[in-house]
Amino acid sequence: MAMFRVILWGKPPLSYNAQVPTVTLTSSGKRFEAAADETVLEAAQRAGIALPYSCRSGVCGSCKATLVEGECSYPRNPPVALSASARQHRAILLCQAVPCGDIAIQAREIASVEDIPHRRLEVVVVERRALAPDVVGVWLQPTDNERLNWLPGQYLDVILEDGKHRPFSIASGPRADGRIELHVRHVPGGGFTSWVYESLRVGDRLTIEAPLGTFVPREDSERPMLLVAGGTGFAPVKAIVEHFIALGTRRPMYVYWGARTVADLYLIDLARRWTEELSTITFIPVLSDPQAARMSGLREGLIHEAVLEDHPDLADFDLYMSGPPPMIAAGRQLFVEANLPEDRLYFDSFDVAPDVLDAILRGRAGIHGL
Repeated sequence: MAMFRVILWGKPPLSYNAQVPTVTLTSSGKRFEAAADETVLEAAQRAGIALPYSCRSGVCGSCKATLVEGECSYPRNPPVALSASARQHRAILLCQAVPCGDIAIQAREIASVEDIPHRRLEVVVVERRALAPDVVGVWLQPTDNERLNWLPGQYLDVILEDGKHRPFSIASGPRADGRIELHVRHVPGGGFTSWVYESLRVGDRLTIEAPLGTFVPREDSERPMLLVAGGTGFAPVKAIVEHFIALGTRRPMYVYWGARTVADLYLIDLARRWTEELSTITFIPVLSDPQAARMSGLREGLIHEAVLEDHPDLADFDLYMSGPPPMIAAGRQLFVEANLPEDRLYFDSFDVAPDVLDAILRGRAGIHGL
């Protein structure tokens, strides 16, 4: 497997410790140790320090940080989310970078996430209903009667019998009744989503790990917010919007939801109700299918293009974005070019699990066996 190295030229490296590298966060001075072959993100989580991440596979780039001193390698996956320019400017991906000795990094810490315990627990399906032709709403309840705590925008992992994980965003904040809301899109060729779509029933039990992720509301700002969702990326955006509504915020919120057809905007009535009840919320649905847009009278185009048509200068905004990787990649580049400070761009990328992607590709080639 190829190995990639990030080296700081022009400065002597920190002292090398092959057994127990130490990671120093330059912004706070916090230090933690990384075990052999452990990524910076894994080491930070083990130490109870919350650093930004989303996909954990090196694809989305939400865990990007800056290497100030030392060296890192990429023995698992190459840093595909980093451009050549970013690597030259000492950027690393926390979810894949393994320290080659003591290092110092500049990274954002998400203090609000640190105090919430991460749990593995059993849940029971208490409600299931179709939201769209290929989207199922699933409501879960912990079986131990102990409520799960999380922040709006976070996600959970469903643990399959073979030990594999399937991530799903939680579509609400914590509720008084303890229910956990998921929006599951059927992925053809995906064994678990096919099972949810075809076979999951009320009373079935699942094992989950939660809460996960750092796509959470930032409350220390008075700037207007742009919330951009693609497909079922609406689930965490919904949770964040409802959180700010419950807080009684007066900050303007512009909610953009992109999909192919009207049926894919599976909670459009809810989003429209927000605008009826609060003058501070503007909802803009956008359809990529030209015929569907014409027939429905909705806006046509790509979601990131619609945002920039309405707001060509993003310097004064906070922007939350959730959806498929191509949408995230396009939006990240164009929004930053439109003067959005990168540290005010928060995103959650809905990546397909590698084994599911492999099965889908095999299925398309006429090979069965998922």
